[in-house]
Amino acid sequence: MSEFVMVDPGDLYLPPSRAQGADPGKLARQIARYGNSLDGMPVLQVVRGQDGNLRINDGVTRATRAAKLRPGAKVMGEVIDELPKLNVTRTPRVKDVLP
Repeated sequence: MSEFVMVDPGDLYLPPSRAQGADPGKLARQIARYGNSLDGMPVLQVVRGQDGNLRINDGVTRATRAAKLRPGAKVMGEVIDELPKLNVTRTPRVKDVLP
């Protein structure tokens, strides 16, 4: 069963496939379309790993937009899996790779 949590998107760890951060083109399109509004933004899917740290599974660009334009604002995250042995801290956080 899924769990919903309020998270600071800047504190979420990036998945290994997107360790460099959000795609710049996609981020620019989202900023142009939605600006700093978080209203109606789809829930970020996250995985809870070792020590309760959260890694993004889906929503890197959305998390980056929120962290860049609304630092400190909380967004809804859906914990879709619990992997207590997974060390998610091997990749940077969203705030570490903000453009």
